Amino acid sequence: MSVNNPRQKLFLTSKVKLRKTKESKLAKYTGPSNKLFRNFGVTDLSNRKLVSSLRQTASGQHGAARKKLSDYAIHLNEKQKIRLTYLVSEKQFAKYYNKAARTKGVTGTVLLQFLERRLDNTLFRAGFATTRKQARQIVNHGHVLVNGKKVDIPSYLVKAGDEITIKSRSADFVKSVMEPLDVAAPQWMTVDANAQKIVFDRIPEREELDPEFKEQLVIEYYSK
Repeated sequence: MSVNNPRQKLFLTSKVKLRKTKESKLAKYTGPSNKLFRNFGVTDLSNRKLVSSLRQTASGQHGAARKKLSDYAIHLNEKQKIRLTYLVSEKQFAKYYNKAARTKGVTGTVLLQFLERRLDNTLFRAGFATTRKQARQIVNHGHVLVNGKKVDIPSYLVKAGDEITIKSRSADFVKSVMEPLDVAAPQWMTVDANAQKIVFDRIPEREELDPEFKEQLVIEYYSK
């Protein structure tokens, strides 16, 4: 449909820009990390500090006195918890769910496996970054090679057998990030901290992933 009215064209253009702005804001949470923990249970906080020192009630003036959540709110909160843990937008998360639903296997498990296979998450799991947010920056800035080729897309899904390394000119920077961390490598990858190399041996099983995630609630959320 063609639009000839200049005012209508301006209105439609502004509407599209507004929608894109809203979507981009969803992909990048810039608020306090403690609110993510208090409201959704997200534990990926700066310097991996223990969350026991944080308030356990929801944020806000009446956070401690909030009423019992409805079934819908419980499903929504679990979806937000998983989505914000991996720092993906609503649109990205929905794409992961739809892809998982079309893939052979248990949908909830496949969904978590897709999220775990993200390149930024792989760096975080291996101890090459303090948080997933920092891992995303390392990838975005072109410090990472996958099978010898530069990859600067945080959402890149690594496959079994992929070798992730750090560019030689970026080695000192990443080393400074890694030194304070004492992280045990997950069983599904082999990490050589001195060589700054990760080999993604296999896709993790559900029992190896976060036991606090209730992915069935996410399935029920999208099924409504």
